[in-house]
Amino acid sequence: MRRIVKPLCHWYDSNKRDLPWRKDTIPYHIWISEIMLQQTRVEAVKVYYERFMKELPNVEALANVEEEKLLKLWEGLGYYSRAKNLKKAAIKIMEGHYGNMPSTYAEMIQLPGIGAYTAGAIASIAFHEKTPAIDGNVFRVMMRVQNSYRNISKLSTKKELFQELTEIMPEHPGIFNQALMELGATICIPNGEPHCEICPLKELCESFKKGTMLELPVKELKKEKEIEKYTVFILLNYNKVAIHKRPSKGLLASLYEFPNVNQKLNVEEALKYLKEKGYTVLRILEMESSKHIFTHKIWQMTNYIVYIEEIEDKNDWISVTTLLKDYALPSAFKKQLELLKEEVRNR
Repeated sequence: MRRIVKPLCHWYDSNKRDLPWRKDTIPYHIWISEIMLQQTRVEAVKVYYERFMKELPNVEALANVEEEKLLKLWEGLGYYSRAKNLKKAAIKIMEGHYGNMPSTYAEMIQLPGIGAYTAGAIASIAFHEKTPAIDGNVFRVMMRVQNSYRNISKLSTKKELFQELTEIMPEHPGIFNQALMELGATICIPNGEPHCEICPLKELCESFKKGTMLELPVKELKKEKEIEKYTVFILLNYNKVAIHKRPSKGLLASLYEFPNVNQKLNVEEALKYLKEKGYTVLRILEMESSKHIFTHKIWQMTNYIVYIEEIEDKNDWISVTTLLKDYALPSAFKKQLELLKEEVRNR
């Protein structure tokens, strides 16, 4: 295990990608980037990161930002609970640490939204604490290097690997952790053949020697996602559109959405539903359907643009311009936003 440290760090020094959050080791920058990178591609994060830093350059700005602005900055990244936890953590840092990021793994892991991996990344990169940062990339690299068939879905495997990496942590733990993550992201990749021919650990990798790379790592099979059917209404009255806020708990908590019903309705059924809700429908257009894949379920959505005469209901009615400029709708409704923009352009 110790033999992987030098060649890996040397490789990283020459081959690391030029990413905006790597230009310094400021704890706040590392924190924001690591949270953004969860469940999101690196290329997509670049634009969001730079915009976020321009608007919220430090912990104090994040702690004081209005939630609507924060969610608008996060729009498109998905998993909005991440953004909400950022603000909660920033408030705690302002209250308990005088606005300075805590400097140890043990303190960081107590903050909302910061788990073992993120705490390890910040502590090692910004504060040189000799603690691992284990994400999916690191799991994959280490299981292949060791040719280990341990189940990475088990907490016991994570604890074992944490201890193994702690024991070989070098003087510059942040570089080592980033090198492991970089190798997993660019060489020892998750889908398809890994690029073993250019891997700096090729001579030390037991999986490469045995040809078992595609068998590893071992993890539990994901459960089949539950499918839910929805009918979504883009209700228009002149230049105004209807939206409403989801409940404060549960999926997409407190985010805005277009009015919808948890069933698939054809045109006749949709008209009947809208009439029962008290709407006077002037015109209804059945649009292209869409779907959104969550971690544990899939939404299949039938979409309608509906022009109505009356707007006395429980929804919030705002101008289309205001919706596009100031409101954050979850990515589940990305298709509906596109349909709305196209309809407004064409009418």
